[in-house]
Amino acid sequence: MAHDQDFYALLELDTLALTNLHRSEKIKQWVEEKTCYLIECNKIISAYGVLNYSFFEFGYIPMLMVRENFRHKHHGISLITYFQEICATPKLFTSTNQSNIPMQQLLIKAGFNNSGYIENLDEDDPELIFIYQKC
Repeated sequence: MAHDQDFYALLELDTLALTNLHRSEKIKQWVEEKTCYLIECNKIISAYGVLNYSFFEFGYIPMLMVRENFRHKHHGISLITYFQEICATPKLFTSTNQSNIPMQQLLIKAGFNNSGYIENLDEDDPELIFIYQKC
């Protein structure tokens, strides 16, 4: 679980937060709401993710970010697996842009299935919705 003292390290990890005030405010909100989880490796936050229940009251992962030099080292799949284990609903949703092939591959590897898409959020880059259903 991320704590207040982790806030600036999370900002530094997130590729958008230092230049996007809205993202930094969201990170602060997620930490305060206790929905932000992190992985620490050698006293460095290597990844963070958010699990909440804002998607039609089902589990939802609105954010998953892995520090660049920790990518492809199982930090993303570790967070997703943890979210699958602790999710309080039988369905867990997340989404990613159609252009984000690495995230799509990670979700498929984690047992998620495509559940549709939303157009017009980002210009010419539909948002793909994924679902994981507990057995």
